[in-house]
Amino acid sequence: MPQNLAHIALVVADYDEAIVFYTQKLGFTLVEDTLLSETKRWVLVAPSGSENGCMLLLAKAANDEQRSRVGNQTGGRVFLFLHTDDFERDYANLLAQNIKIIRPPSQEEYGTVCVFEDLYGNWWDLIEKKEK
Repeated sequence: MPQNLAHIALVVADYDEAIVFYTQKLGFTLVEDTLLSETKRWVLVAPSGSENGCMLLLAKAANDEQRSRVGNQTGGRVFLFLHTDDFERDYANLLAQNIKIIRPPSQEEYGTVCVFEDLYGNWWDLIEKKEK
């Protein structure tokens, strides 16, 4: 039986501000936003064009321990890797949206990459892979 990753939980401080960042600044699609209880929602976002692939589950921190992880789920390492078919377009969008660039674009063996920070401080790689 084939397996695949369906969702990756990203601990956030607030559902709505996270939705705004990912949909309006990064251009992701809001796939689902379902109320589960008075304090909990099931919020899925996906990079544009990949709504059938792995999605981010925006999970609002529910206690002090979880709040301490917002923006630091990996101890300061790059956490998520966003592949693109047009690095220049997406890099220009990062700049236009005033998204903090941690490492400017560079050419690597595997392609073009830069590191940027999301609204909480998580580090992402934006990568356009080299054609083989």
